[in-house]
Amino acid sequence: MDEMNEYNPDIVTVEDENGKEHTFEIADAIETDDARYVALIPVYDDPEEILSGDGELIILEVLEENGNEILAPIEDEDLFDEIASIFEERLEELYEIEPLDLDQ
Repeated sequence: MDEMNEYNPDIVTVEDENGKEHTFEIADAIETDDARYVALIPVYDDPEEILSGDGELIILEVLEENGNEILAPIEDEDLFDEIASIFEERLEELYEIEPLDLDQ
């Protein structure tokens, strides 16, 4: 009998400033000495949204507030760039993504 590998993504729902809920899959997580960050990919119910989506990776900081974990934007632009670069490198390795050569 063939063994079937089951894919169980980590899914989170985030509420934006307008109260609208958005669903994301956690693509990766980084933990430093004093903080935790997650890289999220939008989850779409409609196949048309998948095709029209921009495929943007959302990077947020995991904070603890009143005993609950919340996701918040990284306010410091330099820190955001540093964390985004780490995620980009890790995801390129994980998914064996080749950098685009735009000079062709």
